[in-house]
Order: sequence, then structure tokens, then C-alpha cells
Amino acid sequence: MFRRFATLVSAFLLVLTAVAPVAAAPPGRVRPVVFVHGFSGSGQQFETQARRLASNGFPAGLIEAHEYDSLFVENTRDEVYASLDRRIARLRAKARTDRVDLLAHSLGTGLMQAYLRSSPERAATVAHYVNLDGATSPDRPGGVPTLAVWGEGSTERAVGGATNVYLSDQAHTQVVTSAETFRHFYAFFNGGRAPRTTAIVPQRHALLSGRAVLFPANTGAAGARLEIYRVDPRTGERLARRPDAAYRLSGDGSWGPFRAHGGAHYEFAVVWNGTSVHHTYFQPFLRSDNLVRVLTSRPGEGLAARMEVGDGHSALTFSRQKEWWGDQGAAGDSLRVNGREVLNAANAPRAKRAIGVFAYDAGKDGATDLTAPIPDFFAQPFMTGIDLFMPAGERRTISVVSRPRGGAGHADVLNVPARPSSVHRISVQLNDHVPVRR
Repeated sequence: MFRRFATLVSAFLLVLTAVAPVAAAPPGRVRPVVFVHGFSGSGQQFETQARRLASNGFPAGLIEAHEYDSLFVENTRDEVYASLDRRIARLRAKARTDRVDLLAHSLGTGLMQAYLRSSPERAATVAHYVNLDGATSPDRPGGVPTLAVWGEGSTERAVGGATNVYLSDQAHTQVVTSAETFRHFYAFFNGGRAPRTTAIVPQRHALLSGRAVLFPANTGAAGARLEIYRVDPRTGERLARRPDAAYRLSGDGSWGPFRAHGGAHYEFAVVWNGTSVHHTYFQPFLRSDNLVRVLTSRPGEGLAARMEVGDGHSALTFSRQKEWWGDQGAAGDSLRVNGREVLNAANAPRAKRAIGVFAYDAGKDGATDLTAPIPDFFAQPFMTGIDLFMPAGERRTISVVSRPRGGAGHADVLNVPARPSSVHRISVQLNDHVPVRR
């Protein structure tokens, strides 16, 4: 697997065949922003930054993520580049501007460096490029003005001729979502002008839209039904029998727009064949959001299929676009489930870079054992697994309390129904940011 991974990384750096130039639209005042994720990523990793941009008055409709299968089973590199050409052309026409601003993370930086070098015509459609903790380069890709933001690791890494910024206290994915990174790329895009705020400014009502996708291929969850329910924040139970909105998914899994209350709690249920249900619980969205991603898999497929299930216990997946640090003491993170701390040096060391935690009753013995991670999940990039017994049953609630590092005591709280894992999959999506003053 690692040999294949290395081969893919090397292949990303190949120069592609030139494409025909795209006619430029009349220059406009606002350039669209496009984010390209890395290995096993999605547009979800840019969700917080998109809301920060919108909080500074940037049109939310001009912020998009370019998604693809990072294992290159569902698409080729040429197909990824061709669809990016189309996206950029469409956004330029929509904004009536000649160029876009482009950001990429991790493996996506290798892709975008090759893309910008592939032809002068492609490079000419990009005003600024942001290289987020990914590939180094001897020079600016395609000659495009470049900002490179690096997280923990060697400060010898650089993009030649670029502005290189080192955030040595931040982890690999955290670099994408942090307020510090936002300040840097906002100023880079806007002639050195700082943002008015790095907060996500709340709205009373929020228009939500996005995609339900198969993880990690980013193909649409076609054939399923997406139901959205407002829930009681104290229990996670639905406040009504009928969903607030429902969508039959097809194609790329797009849904919306859905008009939500900005401070409310919601459950997004992906229903497969009317029986198997995957429930995802989000913290309040606060404001309009076009990059909501509901990550799922078909029943019996994907990583979730490796979890042991049963009628008497629940199985949860916790995710956050900021790594969990379980071995840093007071400088790390806390994640308590039903009052019990579940992160430690064994299952969530800083070096693991885990952003996803799979939790279930391994061995189905009705006992919890956190002394070692579950090997099958710990072996996956950016993932870990823990043996955690969570009794299932009607009127039972699973309490999830996250205290993120750097949060000055702030706690993110979600309560979800303890549904049996034999039928129900449960995902909990926690914030990658902490509230800040405007």
C-alpha cells in the first residue's frame, strides 16, 4: 500500500499536456476561491474557512471545493484537471473576473503544482496560490504568486520565491482550518489587508447545502435518501416524526438548500434501502454553509463495515478537522464519552495525526479497554480506533464532550441517542474551531 502511495505522489508531479486557453471574462472586484483537498479529504476541511470568508462579507456562492478520489480509482489525474478547468471557467464567468484564488492541502499541493505548471493558460487563470503543508518546490508553480503555510515539522521545507509561513505548533490538518492560516491567506488574497474578524458571525437563519458522499472516494451516495431532523440538544432525539427536509440522492449526492435555524442542532440521516440508517450529528452551523459534507458508505462497505455490531451496544465515529492529541497533557485535547476520557497516549498520540476516531465494543464483551488502539483502524492514515462499550437502548443518551486544545476551557457538547449498532451507524461531527471575539 505504501509503495502504491509513494508512486501516486511521484506521479502527481508530472507535467500534463497543455490545454486550450479559456477566454477571460471582464475583470471583477471579487475573485472566486477554490480549495483542493489532500489524501482522504473533502470540501469539509475548508468549511470553517468558507464561513470565515463569508463573515467578512465574501459571497458564499463564490467559494467552492474541488473534490476527487485521492486513491484514483474513481477518476484519473487528467479527469481531475479537466473538471477543475471547467469549475474555474464557470466561476470566472459567474464572478465576471479573469482569475480565481486557489488553495490546496497535502497531496492536493502536488496535484496543483503540476496543474499550474502544465500550461501557461492554466496558470494565467489563477491570481494567487496557497500551498498548505504539502509538497515543497524549488520555485513558484507556474510563476503564480504563492503563499506556503507549514505546520509542525522541519522549517527547511519551502516553496522557492514564495512567502513561507511556519506555524510550528499546528498539526497537518489543523493548518487548513486554523484562524492563523485564515489571517495569512486573507491578507495574501487582499493586498495585505487583514480580515475584520476570524470569528464565524452567527445568523438567525442559515441556508445549508452540500453533498452526501461515499468516504473516501467522494462519489455521490446515489440511491440513498437524506433526511434532516431538528433535534433536542439535551438528548439528540428528533423533535418531530417527519423530517424538516428530505432529498432523494442521485448523481454527485448534492442536496439543498435547506433553511435551518442558525443555533439549532440537526441530525442528517442517510437511509439505505429503507432499513440501514447512518445518522450524522452536527454542532450548530451558526451561519449559511455550502460545504456541508455528510460522509457515509453503503451498508457492508467501507471502514464502518469493520466495526463489530450488535443489538446491545452503540458504535460511533467521532471526527474533527483538527487532529486529536491524547499524549500532550494540558496542551492536548480531551474527549469524554459518557463522562469517561477516551483519548490517551496509546490511541491518539500527536504523531498519529488522527482526525477520525472509530469507537465500538470490540469483542462484544460488554467491556471497555483503552489500553491499546484497535489495530485495524490505527493502521489507517489519520484514523484511530478504540474499544468503548456504550450500552444501547430506548431513552438512553450518549454524552460527548470535547475540550479542544487552545480553547481556554471551552467545551463542545453533543448528545446523541444510544441506538443499537446492528441497524444504526452514528457519526458525530465536532467543530475544528473555538469561539473568538470579533
